[in-house]
Amino acid sequence: MHFFDEETIVAQSPDGLWQGTVSPEWNIGDNPNGGYLLSLITSAFSHEVSHPDPISITTHYLRPGIPDTEFQIKVDVLRVGRTLTNARATLFQEGKSRLEVTAVYGDLSESVGVENSIHMRPPIIPSEAQCVDRSGDLQGIKLPIMNRLNVRLHPDQISPGRTGAPVISGWIGFKNDRAPDARALLLFCDAFPPSPFGLLGNVGWAPTVELTVHIRQRPAPGWILGEFKTDHLAGGRMIESGALWDSSGSLVAQSRQLGLILN
Repeated sequence: MHFFDEETIVAQSPDGLWQGTVSPEWNIGDNPNGGYLLSLITSAFSHEVSHPDPISITTHYLRPGIPDTEFQIKVDVLRVGRTLTNARATLFQEGKSRLEVTAVYGDLSESVGVENSIHMRPPIIPSEAQCVDRSGDLQGIKLPIMNRLNVRLHPDQISPGRTGAPVISGWIGFKNDRAPDARALLLFCDAFPPSPFGLLGNVGWAPTVELTVHIRQRPAPGWILGEFKTDHLAGGRMIESGALWDSSGSLVAQSRQLGLILN
């Protein structure tokens, strides 16, 4: 079993909650990565939701997660329809809610309407072999998560404040060659450096307040290309838009995040 699947395993307790332990291997600094915490919830959803694919996930981060600590997840299936299932979940640690998630699940292998397509083309950047591994030294922060993910950044965007633009792009995939899937895309949308990095320089930890991800289709095997841009930053509150494309050049996910840029 790949470590992503192993470290997001949940088991059901007698009271119907899903439980496990938050692995410290997915930390950004001292805190578990928000995308990893969301992966624990999508693991619980997979046991309770009949439709196979996340279509839209909105996560509110109420408190930081705690590594090496047990968690409980409460799942409520709100509605089951022919093409979509609506559900919500809360992740608890030490008796306090940490994440609140609302989700729409469906089947990305099935068409539900108009066949005409409007495409969003990927940016043109150097190949993954020409890009540079993400390093904690670039942000002045420890990144245990980089033992689990390959994140290779555009070589022109790796130096703090060098580009003068709030944009970050590059390639992402799992270590040990686990193929990407729809669930993994949710994690990948929260695994790049904060996009203000290119404009402001080192920004350290940039906690997410709210993250919405729309999954557009199941990804093809291979590297995933990502691009993230700050649309607005004022008073330490950032709005960031992101997109992921698979190895075939197809758009597979879009994200919108409200985050904080702390001093």
